[in-house]
Amino acid sequence: MTEMTQTRTEFPFDVDVVEHMPIKLNSGETISARAWIPRTDGQVAAVLEHLPYRKDDMTLWRDEVQMQYLAGHGYACVRTDLRGTGDSDGVLEGEYLEQELADGVEVIAWIADQRWCDGNVGMWGISWGGFNALQVAALQPPALKAIVSVASTVDRYGADAHYNGGCVIGSEMLPWATSMLYRNGLPPTPRIVGEGWRELWLDRLEATPAFIEDWLSHQTRDEFWRQGSVCEDYSAVTVPALVVAGFADGYRNAPFDAVEGMPNRVWGLVGPWSHNYPEFGQPGPNIGFLQHCLRWWDRWLKGVENGIDHESRMRVWMQDSVVPADHYIERAGRWIAEAAWPPPAGHVVEEALFLDGDRLSSYPGTGHIECATPQLHGMLAGEWWGSGEPGTQPADQRIEDERSLTFTSDPVAEAVEILGFPQVDLRIRGDQPDALIAVRLCDLAPDGLSLLVSRGQLNLTHRNSHEMPEPLVPGEPFDVTIRLDAAAHSLPVGHRWQLAVATTNWPLAWPSPVAATVSIELGAASGLRLPTREPRAEDDRLPEFGPAEYAPPTCVTRSEER
Repeated sequence: MTEMTQTRTEFPFDVDVVEHMPIKLNSGETISARAWIPRTDGQVAAVLEHLPYRKDDMTLWRDEVQMQYLAGHGYACVRTDLRGTGDSDGVLEGEYLEQELADGVEVIAWIADQRWCDGNVGMWGISWGGFNALQVAALQPPALKAIVSVASTVDRYGADAHYNGGCVIGSEMLPWATSMLYRNGLPPTPRIVGEGWRELWLDRLEATPAFIEDWLSHQTRDEFWRQGSVCEDYSAVTVPALVVAGFADGYRNAPFDAVEGMPNRVWGLVGPWSHNYPEFGQPGPNIGFLQHCLRWWDRWLKGVENGIDHESRMRVWMQDSVVPADHYIERAGRWIAEAAWPPPAGHVVEEALFLDGDRLSSYPGTGHIECATPQLHGMLAGEWWGSGEPGTQPADQRIEDERSLTFTSDPVAEAVEILGFPQVDLRIRGDQPDALIAVRLCDLAPDGLSLLVSRGQLNLTHRNSHEMPEPLVPGEPFDVTIRLDAAAHSLPVGHRWQLAVATTNWPLAWPSPVAATVSIELGAASGLRLPTREPRAEDDRLPEFGPAEYAPPTCVTRSEER
């Protein structure tokens, strides 16, 4: 947390905290909830967060400081343990299964029917909770009126911690599966669950699966991944959605994709943040996100005409060039906005640069160039998902650049800003049936420092489809387009764009079975397309978010040494 975060202690409402609120499902099983209820004689709107991360210990501090804040402003807040986690019944058998989402629909109906609720419910969450907020919304429970989804995805196969560009994400899949295996095997809280806690625990230890077995059994974009991917049918999400992400996280693309897919009901917010709520964590600047959420809930759960629905569809932190580092307390920049995404004509203009020898040129090159990189390439590219901790962000890329095939532009005479998805087009030939291509876009300073701006990768057997891979025919040319991750970056005068191309990307991409060499045709079919944006005066008139705030926790649990 940055030093600017403020703890607020005075609120319009006093709050009653209910440590264990059992929610009986139609199946007879019980979902355990913690609730924060404003002390009032009237009924209030409610906000739900539906997670597997153990409300009584793992997320207790965060839940307390956020839910106390919202409840202190008049919202009933409910935090559930998913079926099979924490103090709830059952076993969690996977991510975002139909049962989990159906439980979410049932929980929302239960909340709406409580004597303290006025029938209007919102759903919010980060990561898993951001995912299922979108997914439950697609099931259209009648009482659900709006959602806030932070650090999430609309595509479980193409934009999550398992596969990226059809490649197994080596740095994420096994650690993520391992962490869920041990979390799901932890015991419930005896004083809450009662005498049956030990039997429930032993059942979980016996029945909890290793999620990675399913993930590696579905290496293409089949029905396993389509389940819960709202991009399969954007029209199913009919309520207003605020989709939030940070550029220091692997989920940075979701707001852009969500606003494009649901332009009439989604607002996007992208800051410099890591995998955290915007009022917490590094890099900052942190913002008054809870205040922003209050405006959101006031508009959609209470019907207050506060103007938030008339604000720009995309609000983005345009990042300044900085000295590369593996950790930032804050990233310099400024807020910009677009009324729609994709933006209106002329707001973002595509600039094409072609591969020409070792240059990025305004004119197509000629000939061919071969690329075969060592397996160590990718080691310094930072985490895929961003914890924000020291050592996790991409540091100076010069060593990575030396391991790659690089193409560099002339120094820019005027600052150039990009917003959106850079794209790389390549006409290539491979010498093996299996190969991959990884690309990095860097900001190259006059002193040689190389700052990672965006990256992308593609399993070339997926060049035509993530559903039906096709082996390469050695020596046969083909065209591919690789969409890099969303970026908002200002390239200063005298700096250069550098595109790095590699055939390896460990640990972000599992290695090809045999080391491959690809030949790139230098011509009109091979180049970089940059989404350039001119600064606009209206950016300086955007409303302020205010300082980051949250409430003090009402309880502290201290474990004695043993």
